[in-house]
Amino acid sequence: MSRIRGRGNKDTELALIRIMKKHHISGWRRNYDLFGKPDFVFPKQKVALFVDGCFWHMCPKHFNMPQNNKAFWEKKLLGNKVRDGVVVKTLRREHWKVLRIWEHELASPEQVVKKLVKSLQT
Repeated sequence: MSRIRGRGNKDTELALIRIMKKHHISGWRRNYDLFGKPDFVFPKQKVALFVDGCFWHMCPKHFNMPQNNKAFWEKKLLGNKVRDGVVVKTLRREHWKVLRIWEHELASPEQVVKKLVKSLQT
């Protein structure tokens, strides 16, 4: 449990910044005052971008429930999923497009760029 970071996802955010800079994707802001605290916001296109860690957001491909203190982790992680749903619904109701990129997707930068460009164009 001590190896699981509880604050921020700096490594994943920095990896996405490198991808966006390399592919000349601009117009994004960090620390933008928006419900749900997206990792990146494209204000002109009204796109809120979240980079979800495979553990903290229960990735269907990579997530394994910890066996130690299982009740705590189930409550915590299921709460994260519920909160994610509330954030998406709220932002969509306010006419924002919500894009979520899994931590493991960052290993395929071309796919991330394709997904991001598609969201920014529509």
